[in-house]
Amino acid sequence: MSEKKKLTDSPVWITMISISFGLIFGAIILLIIGYNPLTAFTVILKGIFSKPKYISWTVIYATPIILTGLSVAFAFKTGLFNIGAEGQYIVGAITAALAGYFISLPPILHIPLVLILSIGAGAFWGSISGYLKAKYEVNEVISTIMLNWVALYLNNFIVLHDKVKREGSEATNKVLDSAQLIFANTWKTSEAGISWRKVHPFFGDILRTPANGGFLIAVGAAIVVLIILNKTTLGYSLKAVGINREAAEFGGINVPSNIVSAMAISGGLAGLAGAVQVLGFTREASALAASEGYGFEGITVALIGANNPIGCVLAGLLYGAMKYGGSKIQPAIGAPYEIISIIMGMIVLFISMPKLIKTLKLKKKEDK
Repeated sequence: MSEKKKLTDSPVWITMISISFGLIFGAIILLIIGYNPLTAFTVILKGIFSKPKYISWTVIYATPIILTGLSVAFAFKTGLFNIGAEGQYIVGAITAALAGYFISLPPILHIPLVLILSIGAGAFWGSISGYLKAKYEVNEVISTIMLNWVALYLNNFIVLHDKVKREGSEATNKVLDSAQLIFANTWKTSEAGISWRKVHPFFGDILRTPANGGFLIAVGAAIVVLIILNKTTLGYSLKAVGINREAAEFGGINVPSNIVSAMAISGGLAGLAGAVQVLGFTREASALAASEGYGFEGITVALIGANNPIGCVLAGLLYGAMKYGGSKIQPAIGAPYEIISIIMGMIVLFISMPKLIKTLKLKKKEDK
């Protein structure tokens, strides 16, 4: 009986059940609005797996939200709620666009430098909220939301500056080839590259997309976060502060310093997401009318992944698959693309329900 209880209480079990319920709810919505859910889900699956390039696009879509998911999950693990991954992503992206264009170095130096600068920019942006929390007890939810807007308008101010903006556009100049992460970007369109792609159709189809090294960086970041949290003194201190600040302080841990550090690391991960997206996909930063949503999607990924770094990689792939595969249902059968957002939202809702039920049970016991 106890083993059964432990199984049903495990985050993996809860996540799998929640995904199933989310899909069922999505199917019901499709039926109500007059579409066959089996047909819709078949279109989504074909849109993910039927061609190598579709799989590649899924990974490309997933990469930035894996990193923003890691950002949010890291903050959760340390007792903080980072709503500011969106703003940290933006400052990381604009930093990558500027450093990728205005600095000229060999690729072996240029790429690491741009990534480090973007991580630093995101870390700085995150540490502002951490400092306000540690020094003045300003709720990080409020400060990070406000900083998201500051980041957006700062991005637009920089992008639209005469010395930064590409002529005839509302975007920066493209990053130099020495800074881009796209696999064989120049070679694959050359005569030799085209000939090779014809002989190797599987890989040739993948190279038709901007397949890049961003996913490898995201997986590497997940492993580093896992090591920090579980194998280092820093990780122990950060988690201790997240579990019980008073006890951590009593044990000699510098709580304010750890709050700033946690938000800085969280922000750095989101800044890395922005860099990977620019160097591996867009190759530019654009003026924004509204937030792109990567930071907020990262919250969903962190919740689905149970705040576990490896879970965030898997949840990010799921989200990326749903985003890309789901985009096929509107042109194929006319079903609204928004159904994907409904499904992902319901998955998060079902994941949060066990915690809500436990909280209500505890409150009921206290009342008795």
